[in-house]
Amino acid sequence: MKYPFIFEPEKSIEAILYIAQNVKQPTFHRISKIMYFADKARLEKYGRSICGDSYIAMKHGPVPSCTYDILKSVRGDGLSSVVQQAKRSLTVETGSVVKPLREANLDELSLSDLTCLDKAIKEYGALSFEELTQLSHDNAWESADENEFIELEQIVLTLANPELVLDHLKDPFPG
Repeated sequence: MKYPFIFEPEKSIEAILYIAQNVKQPTFHRISKIMYFADKARLEKYGRSICGDSYIAMKHGPVPSCTYDILKSVRGDGLSSVVQQAKRSLTVETGSVVKPLREANLDELSLSDLTCLDKAIKEYGALSFEELTQLSHDNAWESADENEFIELEQIVLTLANPELVLDHLKDPFPG
């Protein structure tokens, strides 16, 4: 199953800022894992992801592809169409620590986005690098080769209600 979502870069920047403002040590790794767990929660409960990103299986777990491109672009070693907007919003220090330059614009994030982000921040925000890596090495991550995209269906199969979510994704507007 292809990702049926369209990536929303502005929303991604706001999610990055929101996470960075609410965790200690907002590294690329921690932000990526919180996004992954928040997207899983959002898929499970609402049938869609937060900013429409797709995930790549990297050595230390799933990474939101386009969000990672934004972070790398701000650091100076990536390509993103929103790099200038991102650079006005955040900076990257010591290689991978995100420092917000402004508050997250909560008008860009829905109540369900914030609920899922808050849940992921509460459950995973204070965990160590190793704990986040281990927890994110789930069946979805294992289903893909390193540096390859994780199929959305594989992520959905890790949820409590995979059949319901898959049915919704195949036909989000029945009738």
